[in-house]
Amino acid sequence: MRKPLIGALLALATTYSLAADTAALRVDAPYLRLPPPGAAATGAFMRIDNGGSSPRQLVRADSPAAETVELHTHLNENGMMKMRAVPAIPIPAGGSTELKPGSYHVMLIGMKQALKAGDSVPITLRFDDGTQLRIDAPVRPIHAEGMMHGGMKH
Repeated sequence: MRKPLIGALLALATTYSLAADTAALRVDAPYLRLPPPGAAATGAFMRIDNGGSSPRQLVRADSPAAETVELHTHLNENGMMKMRAVPAIPIPAGGSTELKPGSYHVMLIGMKQALKAGDSVPITLRFDDGTQLRIDAPVRPIHAEGMMHGGMKH
């Protein structure tokens, strides 16, 4: 009788631990850069906090507002900054990852309609553990975001 009880308690503890880690993912201050007139792509930025004890990875994002959504970063290749797609964005256990201009970001390509400042774009973030977070990213003009990021441009 004791072994089944111990096994059940261990299973419950493991399930609780996984649930606690899943609930620990949080998105702060998401926004979408207002694309210039005629541009078909733009970037989404935010901070992803992981209060859990296991590292997580953002592995995919989706949005009904764009034909394609990719995870990107900027790399310095021979003195030239180039944007590249990445398979995942790491979020350390007990830490956070900033998605910001000139670094990691979510790229929305093939916008299905013109955006204006103040619009809100839904984005679903998908993580390596199966967690999904749906966010609404307000659209901001470049000059407003430049002040937030010390003038660094994407």
